[in-house]
Amino acid sequence: MSPLPLPDERTLLEYVVGRRWFGAKSRDVSHARILEAPVLRDGDPTLALAIVEIAFDTGTHDLYQLPLGVRPDTGFEDVIDQRDGYALYDALEDPELARAFADLLDENRTVKGEHGVVEFRGEDVGALGDVRPISVEQSNTSLVFDDRLIFKVYRRLEAGINPELELLRFLTDRGFPNVPALAGWYAYVGTPMDATLGVLQHFVRGESDGWDFALESLGSDPDRFLARTARLGEVTASMHNTLATEPNDPAFSPEEPSAEALALVVASVDEEIERIFANLPEIEALEPITGRGEEIREQLRQISSVGPFGRIIRTHGDYHLGQVIWTGDDWVVIDFEGEPARPLHERRRKRSPLRDVAGMLRSFAYVANAAALTRGLEPPETWEQDARERFLDAYLATVDASLLPPGRDSIDRLLTVFELEKAVYELRYELDNRPEWVVIPVSGILRLLGTPVS
Repeated sequence: MSPLPLPDERTLLEYVVGRRWFGAKSRDVSHARILEAPVLRDGDPTLALAIVEIAFDTGTHDLYQLPLGVRPDTGFEDVIDQRDGYALYDALEDPELARAFADLLDENRTVKGEHGVVEFRGEDVGALGDVRPISVEQSNTSLVFDDRLIFKVYRRLEAGINPELELLRFLTDRGFPNVPALAGWYAYVGTPMDATLGVLQHFVRGESDGWDFALESLGSDPDRFLARTARLGEVTASMHNTLATEPNDPAFSPEEPSAEALALVVASVDEEIERIFANLPEIEALEPITGRGEEIREQLRQISSVGPFGRIIRTHGDYHLGQVIWTGDDWVVIDFEGEPARPLHERRRKRSPLRDVAGMLRSFAYVANAAALTRGLEPPETWEQDARERFLDAYLATVDASLLPPGRDSIDRLLTVFELEKAVYELRYELDNRPEWVVIPVSGILRLLGTPVS
């Protein structure tokens, strides 16, 4: 087959905008074009890697990765384009081409394109057979090979190293046992940018992620989950301790935060509260906090007089029950990309480890409320508090104390700031996506500010 049968702009645009992983569905798109499409494997089928630019009417643009397969007769329903007897389709839907990606990683290949190169780096990948997709993802695409390896492809691309690759490589190199070890990665180096394209990890066979495990336990045996929250606290602390072990690498060395560090956190939360509370809709569930924006901001300022901040380190960045797996024997931490709505440079920023802790504590509140909202289950009255205490006590007993503010009162105050930050973010998210769930962040805001929740 000679030249790669690339789609025209309209066809490309319709396809990309219609994908689940396209992250700007509410924005007006002005055009789409393929900037680079190096052929990774020639033959039948052909494998290519398209870097697609999606431009918006605001003058900005996003870049996406679209692996392309080309063969005379695909048999796939989701075809991008058909021309000259060939069909063009997403290569990740083709097990043969998915295995071709694994071969490139195993061979440590470098493939030249018109404007740059695609570098593949892997260790002892070996021959692979069965391929199956992970169907729950939104912003990425993941494939499992032989229940042995998992291959994650980042769809939306940003310049720089992805924090997941950084953190997995760091933790794997230091033998941290509670992550799926890194087995390989691939990246684009050239114009328009250098970017991580995907990672290959060892696949973890687990009973369920922490969210499903907690929900299922609430429906049968609430103590089954609670009995494992202390171990989750230990694993979380051990992860933070390991991430704080490198004094010489500027990307990972622990730092003493500036005097303005907490002030900046508080200012960010304060601005978010002001913005959200200025436009609260008239919903019954919001009545307990309606008109109380200034009161909440004032209490935030009082809470935030923490004093010493501890140290800042690289952290997970988006830590909650959906990001941990219970294997039946222990907890494994996954998905180190950070909060997907934040730009990559923010996701790589060093922060207090208590921000991860606050995310998990808020997740306990979420699962307790979600059990009632989605399954009609009423958790035991003390379930959330028990989960918080067991997790936090084990965490504080294990973590390097130099990473935290001195004294439990200062720790609790800083945790409250981070939990409030998370709850305000949750409020905005639920208003935009699930208004029937706003009761969860509302109750969290009230509890964090000392107001009884009816």
